[in-house]
Amino acid sequence: MRPDRADLWVGLFVLGLGVLAGWQATEIPASPLYAQVGPHAVPYAVAALLALLGTCLVGVALLGGWSRTLEAEANAPATNWRALLLMVASIKANLALIGWLGFSAAASAQFVLVAAAFGSRRPWRDAGLALMLTLFAWFGFVQLLGVNIGAGLLEEVILRLFGMDVP
Repeated sequence: MRPDRADLWVGLFVLGLGVLAGWQATEIPASPLYAQVGPHAVPYAVAALLALLGTCLVGVALLGGWSRTLEAEANAPATNWRALLLMVASIKANLALIGWLGFSAAASAQFVLVAAAFGSRRPWRDAGLALMLTLFAWFGFVQLLGVNIGAGLLEEVILRLFGMDVP
């Protein structure tokens, strides 16, 4: 097989991004106060992953590329407009409800709508699971990390039940 030039350029570009990110990570000043994980850890990890991805893309491009496979999948089934509209509605519901009802209720509404977009036919089960997950996340952020992500009516009721102060 002969290499696909467009795919090869994409792979080289991603590899170049990895090299650039690695070089820029070396320029980050580090304080000697960091014992183990300093400000370089994540940039180095991102640079390494970009370089690995770029290398893999170059390898696949040299073996014939991946764009032809994508072109073959262009004949995929038609767009599922119901699912797309439910996903958009989930984002709008979260934005509309978070200031009014708080994080848990807004995120739960979003969860139920996304589950419906993926084909779930059990909204009550989805709502119960969503409430458990979002309340767990909310309490994790507020109580463990000290980050207030928006207490609503539900969170306030639960905090009062446990005799805790509402942030």
